Amino acid sequence: MTENTTTTRAGFAAIIGAPNAGKSTLVNRMVGAKVSIVTQKVQTTRFPVRGVALSGNAQIILVDTPGIFSPRRRLDRAMVRSAWAGSEEAEVTVHLVDVQAELADRARNATPAEHRAVQDVQTIIEALKESGRKVILALNKIDGIKRDTLLGVAKDFFDTGVYTDVFMISAETGAGVDDLMAKLVEAMPEGPWLYPEDQTADLPARLLAAEITREKIYLRVHEELPYAATVETTSFEERADGSARIEQTIYVERDGQRAIVLGKGGQVLKWIGQASREELQDILDRKVHLFLHVKVKENWAEERGLFSDMGLDFDV
Repeated sequence: MTENTTTTRAGFAAIIGAPNAGKSTLVNRMVGAKVSIVTQKVQTTRFPVRGVALSGNAQIILVDTPGIFSPRRRLDRAMVRSAWAGSEEAEVTVHLVDVQAELADRARNATPAEHRAVQDVQTIIEALKESGRKVILALNKIDGIKRDTLLGVAKDFFDTGVYTDVFMISAETGAGVDDLMAKLVEAMPEGPWLYPEDQTADLPARLLAAEITREKIYLRVHEELPYAATVETTSFEERADGSARIEQTIYVERDGQRAIVLGKGGQVLKWIGQASREELQDILDRKVHLFLHVKVKENWAEERGLFSDMGLDFDV
């Protein structure tokens, strides 16, 4: 009897790590399409985003989780819990570490953000030790670092006892990512694919549209506006001519933040709307009519409805 060489595989691979380790960049790289927002601000992924990557006969559902850090408020706690839940439910977990931050911290010239990231990495390692779970380590942002230096860092991490394998990658350039992908394929159980071949993400269009606009806000006003904004798609209407009419509300916590998002003469909001509309047209492959409104809602981050919309647990 001849061996069946077309056996399909499918399963989940969670990507965990400290904020700004490059998780969204890695997921987008593996999927080959944009499924998760990427900005220069840390902690922009607020809920697990599933990207569908194909490699040979395997379908890997990559779960881009929120960064794991020391939470201070309810939304923070919900995001961290969501990240760990995404890991626990997956066939395999990849712990992505920013090796540039690690080396800067060891050289005592790390920025405050890099130092916090290194502390968050230690928190993750301790939690993995307590759980007894083994995960794959991926040292990210290896560009320009000598191999001997990378091997030294890799050994230090491997000696913690929580990793089965170590990969050195650059999510930005793609270096080493194919090797990591091959390892994930091995970990996927045999079975039918979970999504159609042409689907790259498991994210409702309304939520995707809100995430794209939120990304544009951070790209434009990342220095003036902290994490005090969220976007809600209030209307998503399929029109007879094949276009989509989308209405969104941008919520901020104070009047001063509303002024920042609007900009002088409404120019900032106009830029955000145009950039978001153009990307949505590319992703949705149709003409998009996008209408943005900015409202002040002081306690938007404490509303139960927001959490349920993002698939987060409010009661944390």
